[in-house]
Amino acid sequence: MTVRASWLLAGPPDGQTRNDTRLAPSGTFAPSGELTSRDGVIAGGAPLLATGAGAMQVRVGVGRALVQGTSAQGAYPVAVTAPETLTVEDGDAQYPRIDSVIIRIYDGLYDASGDTAVALEIVTGEPEASPVEPLLPPSSLRLWSIRVPAGVSAGTGGITWASALSDRRRYTTSYGGIIPRGWGSNFTGAYDGQYRDIDGVLERWSASAGRWETYRPPRDLETTTSGATGATGFALDAFAARRVGGMCSFTLIVARFGAPIPVPLGDNLTDLTVATIPQGWAPAIDTEGSASDGYGDGGVRVNRNGTIILRTWTPGGQILGGRSIRISAAYVQ
Repeated sequence: MTVRASWLLAGPPDGQTRNDTRLAPSGTFAPSGELTSRDGVIAGGAPLLATGAGAMQVRVGVGRALVQGTSAQGAYPVAVTAPETLTVEDGDAQYPRIDSVIIRIYDGLYDASGDTAVALEIVTGEPEASPVEPLLPPSSLRLWSIRVPAGVSAGTGGITWASALSDRRRYTTSYGGIIPRGWGSNFTGAYDGQYRDIDGVLERWSASAGRWETYRPPRDLETTTSGATGATGFALDAFAARRVGGMCSFTLIVARFGAPIPVPLGDNLTDLTVATIPQGWAPAIDTEGSASDGYGDGGVRVNRNGTIILRTWTPGGQILGGRSIRISAAYVQ
């Protein structure tokens, strides 16, 4: 059962006239299929906001929306130009239920109503131990759901609106949805997530910050701590790698075991393989990195096959057993 609100004027489907033999849906709004548009509330302020207006009454504020009919009907742009108050039926004696506040299109060319109108209505759900939202009639858009407790009425104090209302407004936008640069750019956004193009820079409105911010796509972040191995004479203690947008960095710790490795005072260390990182994290070209055990320092080469070669060390020093060597590098893959 539905409770009818007062009528609001409804025009023909967007971009169409009543004498069309086959009405095509609007191409003005974001498409959802070959011949249909994404229906929903048009953002800007707090459109079609629902609040409690009495013990068993809900008030829906002004706003605009697009309601999709069948593909033959098209999409109907509608507006609520004055707040509407709807009355909720008393609760069932035994079970709770969920009602839905909707916008519904009546079009006598496609239904048996004989009307040409759009209405705000309440669709009453079925009382059940675990109630669900009711199914909607054709050519309608769900705005809010209301949980109606068992036995509730104006005489028992009515509905607790702060917890009873659930927001079911979905949003739509015009096709593309990005505001181009025109005269003046000193204007605030209409809703969180609105986009504009200013001199080739895409900006996004942040309602929480109250300003336009340069849009930066989400970073494609990958991390790993597995897959690395120590070479002969070295035990892997730790490995952590991070990759963002093709830029990779890692830190690896190996502990020397076995005989010390001396470094001549006037000479250099013989190239020594100390570890291997996973192939998928190896650089595109051989890359240099750094190494240190807290007593001496050196340089490493990270090869394209993932092997790490210790190439230099502090002259006159030595790499002793039990000491941990920290190795790090950063590179573009």
